Amino acid sequence: MDDSTHSVSSDQADSNQSFEGYLRELTDPSIKLKAAGLATLSALHTEQKAELANVWRGIPIERRREVVQELLDLEEDNVEFDFDAVFLQGLGDDDAEVRLGSVRGLWEHEGVELIPRLLTLLREDDDAAVRAEAALALGRFVLRSEEGRLRERHSKAVESGLREVIANSDEIEEVRARAIEAIGPHDAAWVRQAISEAYESGVRRLKVAAVHAMGRSCERRWLPLLLRELSNEEAEVRYEAATALGSLGDESTVANLVPALSDPDEEVREAAIAALGDIGGREARDALLELSREGSPAAKEAALAALAEIDFEEDPLSYRYRF
Repeated sequence: MDDSTHSVSSDQADSNQSFEGYLRELTDPSIKLKAAGLATLSALHTEQKAELANVWRGIPIERRREVVQELLDLEEDNVEFDFDAVFLQGLGDDDAEVRLGSVRGLWEHEGVELIPRLLTLLREDDDAAVRAEAALALGRFVLRSEEGRLRERHSKAVESGLREVIANSDEIEEVRARAIEAIGPHDAAWVRQAISEAYESGVRRLKVAAVHAMGRSCERRWLPLLLRELSNEEAEVRYEAATALGSLGDESTVANLVPALSDPDEEVREAAIAALGDIGGREARDALLELSREGSPAAKEAALAALAEIDFEEDPLSYRYRF
């Protein structure tokens, strides 16, 4: 063996020993978790994944919860981290809080091996929050399917699972609502029917989900309903309607969104500003320019961000984005 090969083998052994040592630390709740140590759990290779699986159940529940939450916070602050191996391990945890956090942590994971695991959680998990989160997570695979980036057998499995939940009147509202939101982009008659039924159901949570799904559908057929909901007495519905109109991007709705810039609810105002930025066009720009000059400090900042969005859409190579 030459010196270079010996050096690589030695480095690998040191790395494995260091990883094993950190796993031992994780089992001891008296040792405070630190970001530098948790970074050890990023981008694990095959052998390390196996070692993690061997010790995971031996880590106290409260500690596992803490680890998952800390990793979620780290990922949010630094996109270079990859804790998917830990979150995939957490999907099968005995603790619902760990499972819930793990589903959230896998939000950007696009591997199709995740689909059956999410479907199992959706259908079988005994915790409603986990089932709802699994439904929401399946929504990104619905989008991939509509973009032609998912094989038919995977698309069919996702569609079947979500449809089953939506049709299950015994399932709690939150889970069915998340399933409706997730399936929204799918171009199918049964989906449009499900959205319509949820909208007309008289159940507030299902109606909110239906309005959300209308925006994800990219279908102009929903415009009259969305415009009507801009005047709904509930701020949450107005918020979803404004957001949905932004997603649909129809310039004919700008005149209806402008009054929402003065909505009594701050989140609705922010949604209207963002929607105008998404829609773009001269009328939207004029309304945002006026707001950037005469609005509150928060409104001015949001309006400038929306104007930047319009500028970028119209000219991605404008001077604002060259540096």
